[in-house]
Amino acid sequence: MKEMTHRQSGLTSTQILIVLVVIGIVAAVILAPRLLGQAGKAQQAQAVEEIEKIGIALDRYAKDNGDYPSTEQGLAALWERPEEPPLPIDWKGPYLKIPITRDPWGNEYVYIRPGIHDRYGYDLISFGSDGREGGTGDAEEIVSWIRPDE
Repeated sequence: MKEMTHRQSGLTSTQILIVLVVIGIVAAVILAPRLLGQAGKAQQAQAVEEIEKIGIALDRYAKDNGDYPSTEQGLAALWERPEEPPLPIDWKGPYLKIPITRDPWGNEYVYIRPGIHDRYGYDLISFGSDGREGGTGDAEEIVSWIRPDE
């Protein structure tokens, strides 16, 4: 009697693994830029929100003390009573529950009083992802004197 040999058809586990790796690479190439773009937008939105929150605290400070903190006093005047002139006349802080000093990219917020753009108030700036003046996309500055929806 003749022996029958059965030939198995289908994919081996190695072939399945190769197919999965190729699908993963294709998905990463297609999805990664979209996901990274969303992360950049989220960080920009967070910086806008933080600048608004700091602005509200600065306005409360100015209402209580007759003026905004000086550039030298900086944003620290919102959670610690300044010890250098001009001394606040009625400091009722802290004006921020949690100190906000760095933007979502880890760079220091820049506070200038009187402002260059708002000479009667202040300028508050995040230089974006690259931490430098100029740039586009998530490297673009986020500033207190221009709202992003304008």
